[in-house]
Amino acid sequence: MYSIMNNQLTNDDELFNLINEEKNRQRCGLELIASENFTSVGVMNILGSVLTNKYSEGLPGKRYYGGNCFIDKIESLCQTRALEAFHLDKTQWGVNVQPYSGSIANLIAYNALLQPNDRIMGLDLPSGGHLTHGFYTHKKKISATSVFYQSLPYYVNSEGFIDYDRLEMDATSFKPKLIICGYSAYSRDLDYERFRKIADINNSYLLCDMAHYSGLVAAQECDNPFLYADIVTSTTHKTLAGPRAGMIFYKKCYEEQVNFSTFPAIQGGPHQHQIGALSYQLKFVNTPEFKNYIIQVKKNSKVMAQEFMNKGYKVCTNGTDNHLILIDLNPINITGSKIEKICEYVDISINKNSVAGDKSALSPCGIRLGTAALTTRGFKEDDFIKVVEFIDSVIKIALDIQTKSGAKLVDFVKTMESNNDLLNIRENINKFANSFEFYN
Repeated sequence: MYSIMNNQLTNDDELFNLINEEKNRQRCGLELIASENFTSVGVMNILGSVLTNKYSEGLPGKRYYGGNCFIDKIESLCQTRALEAFHLDKTQWGVNVQPYSGSIANLIAYNALLQPNDRIMGLDLPSGGHLTHGFYTHKKKISATSVFYQSLPYYVNSEGFIDYDRLEMDATSFKPKLIICGYSAYSRDLDYERFRKIADINNSYLLCDMAHYSGLVAAQECDNPFLYADIVTSTTHKTLAGPRAGMIFYKKCYEEQVNFSTFPAIQGGPHQHQIGALSYQLKFVNTPEFKNYIIQVKKNSKVMAQEFMNKGYKVCTNGTDNHLILIDLNPINITGSKIEKICEYVDISINKNSVAGDKSALSPCGIRLGTAALTTRGFKEDDFIKVVEFIDSVIKIALDIQTKSGAKLVDFVKTMESNNDLLNIRENINKFANSFEFYN
């Protein structure tokens, strides 16, 4: 008799084979997308556990469904571990671990603090900000944040650093109710004390989105936003290397607003398999081993940035304080879109990225690289020097291809696919990547 309980993945050869192909891609390639990491087998086991079966709308001890006695303990444990991982006093800070993602965590936090049409300021997307920080163009409101609220961006200066003086001047005029600090593609530490001063001048809330670098914050390997922010949001993968989800830390005075904004305002039932997996990862985050990992992430990033500069590339801000490197390709006259495509062809995963002055996010003049994922696989400084050599070789071939194909991306890709040198590079990359451990 057929039973849905016995409907195992091995009965779906089509899907099973595709998952294996993706696993091989990850193992045989170089994952350099700054927002990605490799999580642990333990996290993945919990994601596939019976926790995925349970509905648990509400908070521990205050559920709308029955049968949550153990779920309550798991979520409470996750909250405790989150506060411990970030060295927070539970009498001053609380945390909601239910957000489905970092973007949703931001929306929940905005909704907790603001009314529709209130004013916000966030880092401009081409300057390294995130879509959810209020991005829009002159033609269209792109992010829902810019639809629901009046948004004014702040920017980096000509040297690529956040222009705090201009931010203070614009904020004094615009009078935002909320100032957002944090980034998606900015390679330097933030001056939280200056952000707090600007917020206080304008009676603004200060929210930090530490999604990209929360692992560095937990390891105390970057400046601490909790000393100055009212609310701190984060994803739980990236440098934390946990499951894909979100968190909202809040000063205790905002507890009711944040929890109500999470449920019932924005979300329904929390995903307890994610919360359980996050709890598992947060226990590891609060260990010396994790701190050593983050230290290595930073070492690798600094070496990678320096090696690109040694080869003549324009690295934004001439270096990095964190896990990511942003390269401006304007001096060599090629788009990030082309470099992303040609790198993907040889099994290097990077992403095209806007740099200051870009007019299009779809055809930007930069690329973004991150060191967290390959550091998880055991890469050290010398290994990242080898990675830069691979990328440099690919970019030189890309410049040669562009002289033959012309400016259009579609023509560039066609010409690229007939280049035998790229096939040799891909083979060498596969051999190199396969020499490192892959636990997934």
